[in-house]
Amino acid sequence: MPKAIESSGICKSFGDTKALNDITFNINEGEIFGFIGPDGAGKTTLFRIITTLLLPDSGSMTILGLDSTVGYKKLRENMGYMPGRFSLYLDLTVEENLNFYASVFGTTVKKNFELISDIYSHIEPFRTRPAGKLSGGMKQKLALSCALIHRPRLLVLDEPTTGVDAVSRTEFWALLRKLKQYGITIVVSTPYMDEAMRCDRVALIQDGQMLSIDSPQNVRDGFSRKLFSARAGDKYRLLLALRDYPGTLSVYPFGDSIHLTLSEEKPGRQLSEYLSEKGINDATIVETEAGIEDRFLELMGMDEIKNP
Repeated sequence: MPKAIESSGICKSFGDTKALNDITFNINEGEIFGFIGPDGAGKTTLFRIITTLLLPDSGSMTILGLDSTVGYKKLRENMGYMPGRFSLYLDLTVEENLNFYASVFGTTVKKNFELISDIYSHIEPFRTRPAGKLSGGMKQKLALSCALIHRPRLLVLDEPTTGVDAVSRTEFWALLRKLKQYGITIVVSTPYMDEAMRCDRVALIQDGQMLSIDSPQNVRDGFSRKLFSARAGDKYRLLLALRDYPGTLSVYPFGDSIHLTLSEEKPGRQLSEYLSEKGINDATIVETEAGIEDRFLELMGMDEIKNP
């Protein structure tokens, strides 16, 4: 399968801080590829290298068949970039922003309207409103429209849904899936693990290093132990007790429950008696399916730490 991006041994440091360390990956043409990781993992630095805004200290990257450090002018003509922070002109209207970005790339909104029609339908009622007065979700859709208006072959989205409500996030990802019909390769970063399941493949990144690259389901299936979900009336008290339990391998809050792994095959009488001694008599512990978050924490080595 043709590759949209081929990266080998990319490293980047800022002073004594190593932002990226030996980053190697391939992205197929036409796929949605997600970089998943917490703030500070190195996602934005990597995206600035992909978009030719930053040079790596070492390593090589080929994008759309061109060396990213030599063919950057041609690459920018074929790339759409949506940074994490809204960066359009706040005092220009929706229409004015679109027309401006189209003119920058020597095209028109009319010529490529088919590509953005589904997205633009959401913001068309506000076409005369200044961009600075749009809601978070509408700003997001306007930024995506501007990134697509020149019909790029590669679309790079740096945490595009951060700070956006759940409904807008869902709508945004539905729009991304529709873009696949145009053969656009989409590279997206996100701190939201649920969004990882919407990608074709994901790379888990932490402290500037790749932990895993695979399909979302295969990443989940890679969890190496049985995982249990624990609940009690006093969640915090239960968490503290489980952290001190000798048979606990890992334990961390997870929504309204607590996820844990144990050295024993399953929770038994010993654990029940231990919790009773701690004054916890209403705890329920059941086996549960691991998610990408659980696998991420395991790969980070959190399974060896009881107090993350």
